[in-house]
Amino acid sequence: MKNKQVEYQDWGLIDYKEAWDKQESIFSKSVQLKTEIRNHQQAVLAGTEEDGEEILTPNYLIFCEHPHVYTLGKSGKADHLLLDEAGLKEKDAVYYPINRGGDITYHGPGQLVVYPILDLDNFFTDIHLYLRTLEEAVIQTLAHYGIISGRYPGYTGVWLDPDNEQRARKICAMGVRCSRWVTMHGLALNVNANLSYFGHIVPCGIDDKAVASMENELGRKVDMNEVKEILKRHISVQFGMEMMG
Repeated sequence: MKNKQVEYQDWGLIDYKEAWDKQESIFSKSVQLKTEIRNHQQAVLAGTEEDGEEILTPNYLIFCEHPHVYTLGKSGKADHLLLDEAGLKEKDAVYYPINRGGDITYHGPGQLVVYPILDLDNFFTDIHLYLRTLEEAVIQTLAHYGIISGRYPGYTGVWLDPDNEQRARKICAMGVRCSRWVTMHGLALNVNANLSYFGHIVPCGIDDKAVASMENELGRKVDMNEVKEILKRHISVQFGMEMMG
């Protein structure tokens, strides 16, 4: 059996380290539960335990925003952060090397950060498809606002003018971790983000492409709660989820 139910949580504006610790706790419990289920199934097959009621692993979809923070993925380079400690303090920002994939990125107020903690055994066990499905949900969300976006060959995330080498710019970054098909980390969509903060890094290791936001493209502030509802709906549809909350 597969559990298509997904618990939606909105953590609001939350310190990055606090959110990371909460993610790790949920993620670790899910991985541990999967290990216990597998061990039990093997014991049942071996005849050393009796079969019981089937236990299904949970799924979570978490939305939040962070105070100014730079995070560096496992494949990134520390020198892609262009600020020293004094510069970080001046910008009221912090820095964390973390355990997701990808290079360096920025999170801050006005940017919608999405952390799906899913057991992909409940959906499909294909990381490439997982990333493309998240991207598609963002592409459909942007289309709702009349913003045409797509994929830039060779890179994850969602881009504007991806077919124009000179104008291509990134509006949504992605970086995930997966263990035993349980995911964590996720995506960051620039809604009303202060894009000047990207000027202090080599975003995602790409030094010749600009970044974009919904606010800049539309020429107005965008209602964050509205974006959350639209993106949540598109993620639910793309994955075939039964959203709870």
